[in-house]
Amino acid sequence: RGKTLQPLFKMSYSCSKVGDPRPGHPYKGGNFCAFLPESTEGLNIAKLLKRAFECGLTFQIKSCNGEERVTWGPIPHKTSWDGGKARNGYPDARYLHEVGTVL
Repeated sequence: RGKTLQPLFKMSYSCSKVGDPRPGHPYKGGNFCAFLPESTEGLNIAKLLKRAFECGLTFQIKSCNGEERVTWGPIPHKTSWDGGKARNGYPDARYLHEVGTVL
């Protein structure tokens, strides 16, 4: 499987803002983990993902059963090292190209 990069995002509890499902209401955070291959292309994607995070594009707040919570946003992430594309994991030969296009 080779070496991997494993970005970890820790999102704390906070209050939502304008444009979120219920502005001003608290939302639940969480820990989010993603996987990238440690390769030249993987490192380039990691830099783009960092920039997307800094711009507030990585996560979104969704309302579920009356509770607001942080979820992954529209940028696809590999949340498992295995299981294939159907389980947001590898192998997925097109992932780096596809996420690069989105970014």
